[in-house]
Amino acid sequence: MENCQAVDQVYKCCKVGVIGAGAAGLATAKELIHEGHEVTVFEQSMQVGGLWVYDPKVDSDLLGVEPHRKRVHSSVYASLRTNLPREVMSFIDFPFLTQQGRDERCYPSHKEVALYLEDFAKQFDLLHVIQFGTSVEHVELVTMDSTSEKQWKVVTTRKIDGVVDEVKEELFDAVVVCSGHYFEPKIANIPGINNWPGKQMHSHNYRLAQPFTN
Repeated sequence: MENCQAVDQVYKCCKVGVIGAGAAGLATAKELIHEGHEVTVFEQSMQVGGLWVYDPKVDSDLLGVEPHRKRVHSSVYASLRTNLPREVMSFIDFPFLTQQGRDERCYPSHKEVALYLEDFAKQFDLLHVIQFGTSVEHVELVTMDSTSEKQWKVVTTRKIDGVVDEVKEELFDAVVVCSGHYFEPKIANIPGINNWPGKQMHSHNYRLAQPFTN
């Protein structure tokens, strides 16, 4: 299909918002652009990679139960390596090949996966459609008064050095949520756990082994 048209059917070229520039968001953006759609990707960090971008910072509440805590997106810890060989993790049209001077192991580190996703974004010219430092605050299906057509209203906040620079509303024909499912810790309900005197934290906030020595 080219220019949103097929031989026996005409396709509408849509304006599509994609939330997240991790593996899923990048693949989604690539395919939508290939089909001729107008794509905008919203990424709250300043680089592609999503979950695979290591961040030494952790949530202000290590257990993850405080609703107003300062949150960190990634759950990746410093020594993490993939549990799948790189060949299995490859996109079908962009092999996850070894590169001299980088992690050439079959089961590479999180840093190598992040670099692979960055290479993918550059290879398919995706960086120009990504709005970095932009968080999606609200998504809502609305009805247009003039046409009664339904569209998605997306409210975003752009920050520069942690300071809000712009709050923006934009309408899209479709929205694809690619923000992952490792951002919000799932807490087990264990009767009596609040009476346990030890330190509690969620694995989402684990980064280094040294604090647990001995």
